[in-house]
Amino acid sequence: LSKDSSSLEKTLLDMSLHILIQTSCLGPLTFHCQAMGDKVSLSQGCRGAERMGPTFKNGLVFSSRPLWIKERVHLKIETGSSLWHGALRVGFTNVPPAARSLPLPPLAIPNLTDRPGHWAAPLVESKCPAGLEMEFWVSSQGIIYITNNNSRQQKLLIGVDVRQPLWAMIDIYGQTSSVLLLGSKKRGRLCTRRSCPALGLNPPDTAYRFGLICFSSKCFDSRMMCVLCMERDARITLPCGHRCLCKSCSARVVQVFDSCPLCRQSLSSTSGCEL
Repeated sequence: LSKDSSSLEKTLLDMSLHILIQTSCLGPLTFHCQAMGDKVSLSQGCRGAERMGPTFKNGLVFSSRPLWIKERVHLKIETGSSLWHGALRVGFTNVPPAARSLPLPPLAIPNLTDRPGHWAAPLVESKCPAGLEMEFWVSSQGIIYITNNNSRQQKLLIGVDVRQPLWAMIDIYGQTSSVLLLGSKKRGRLCTRRSCPALGLNPPDTAYRFGLICFSSKCFDSRMMCVLCMERDARITLPCGHRCLCKSCSARVVQVFDSCPLCRQSLSSTSGCEL
């Protein structure tokens, strides 16, 4: 590396630790706005998902971005119907939502789980009443766990391939009619990191992978400074969801490192915008 590049790298390393301690943001989390079942209607900034019409199927939805290992997805069952048998199915997939052909299959099980890269399990209908809040996540060993406000942590499924990025996969099935995504959290040694407040925007995951996304309001309550210059506001949100750079510094980081200074996720675009 050149002298300038070495200096920039040292600055980024120093500031990465500072900013990671300062903030607990995991990035925004909503439902994907394009890859969804034929009967799904999204609301509340793509955090609410409802299966419409007299049917028990075609209620597939996916997370707007990949999930971290042990990142707990917080989900609430909003409404239900006694007309059908079965209930919500939850799981993960390493197939990007934006790469899927539409229309989607009607069911997560077996239509998707019979294909490589999909893992989902049904929840017991008697334990999925309207109003129930739950958290589900995948461990580093590829085990899906679930817990709710009525029971302790339970093992739901094993065998998830955690070597690739994973998106949450939810099937609003049977007696479950609608759900609300309440965010996520990831417990660490020093602190618990949480997803940013949803901002009413749900860019496809292709935008997360290939572009720098700007949001019109801040992810954090306190003012966030650029981790590189520490002078200007951090107004550029990177593909990973971290908003940690000003416009001028983001161009330098993309050119020299092509990765997020916080999580090191690769970047593939030099475009950006200033709020």
